[in-house]
Amino acid sequence: MSFAPPPYPYERLEPIRALAAANEGGALDCSVGTPIDEPPAFVAEELARAGGVRGYPSSAGSPELRASARGWLERRFGVAVAPEQLAVCVGTKEFVASVAGYLRLRTQERDTVLYPEISYPTYAMGAMLAGLRAVPVPRRAGRLDLKAIAADDARRAVILWSNAPANPSGELEDFAAVARWGRAHGVVVASDECYADYTWDGAPASILQTGSDGVLALHSVSKRSNLAGARVGFYAGDPDLVSYLQLVRQHAGLMAAGPTQAVARRAYEDDAHVEIQRRRYRERLEILADALARVGIDAPLPAGGFYLWASRPGVDGWELARELAERAGLVVSPGEFYGPAGAGHVRIAVVQPTDRLAAAARRLS
Repeated sequence: MSFAPPPYPYERLEPIRALAAANEGGALDCSVGTPIDEPPAFVAEELARAGGVRGYPSSAGSPELRASARGWLERRFGVAVAPEQLAVCVGTKEFVASVAGYLRLRTQERDTVLYPEISYPTYAMGAMLAGLRAVPVPRRAGRLDLKAIAADDARRAVILWSNAPANPSGELEDFAAVARWGRAHGVVVASDECYADYTWDGAPASILQTGSDGVLALHSVSKRSNLAGARVGFYAGDPDLVSYLQLVRQHAGLMAAGPTQAVARRAYEDDAHVEIQRRRYRERLEILADALARVGIDAPLPAGGFYLWASRPGVDGWELARELAERAGLVVSPGEFYGPAGAGHVRIAVVQPTDRLAAAARRLS
């Protein structure tokens, strides 16, 4: 039986984009979490040096970048990891899509990927690409409902995905409970924490605060530093897992470009630019949440991240997406993209300029 990949979700939005473009203000694309704000000034300076452009870059990441990332983990979360506990990836989406297949190679008796039922589509796609079973885990009160995982699925699981702050819903997670479950069942827990710097309720958290045994934490400069085009992230945690994955990925030829590794090093050494971006996203979230509430759309401020997870009782996500396109020129993602359980919602990424979002808010009202 041959494999036919499904359509890429965001390509299905062309009719929505056409509706939005007909609006007097034109289309305002809030469907994808692509940063549009300027990256910090040191990015251009570092790229002009062209450091690391001649030779092949290290697959595990340059010592300088890894040291910078380790320093950031300690500043942000109060966790110390050894050099062998951290390695670089070519943006975290590539890692998310491939890691289940690599882990299956060393635990071939296991064939299942567990992931949040409303989540980033690449968790389930990674299972599909590796020929594995993808089993969604429901959430209860914003946390993974670990008791809902069937005993057979737990025995067969090669990985359990956690995502906090969650994309698309902005929820946080009980990392201690998730790590405890993974260790009890011998299942690798991969914690996607790429929005940690945009945590609004309390301090940013990481699964690494529970210890490193059996867990991996993923981080990226894409959202943190407006560097999605640089394609640099890292994974850190259990030294045996990191060593295994680093070697497999080296054989696969996966390596972040040398110049962008140099940029990422600078990004993880600086926190000031992140504070500026935090203020931008918070203001945008508040502007749109208030405007949506005034027209009967429930869009609570998230506990983290820069998405509004919006709904109106009795209205399908596609219908709500069409309404927002027609009334305000907003292009948003129907919640179905993030799993069947999200069908009654839309996700709105506040990645457009503040003045344009404020204009869209005025059009709504």
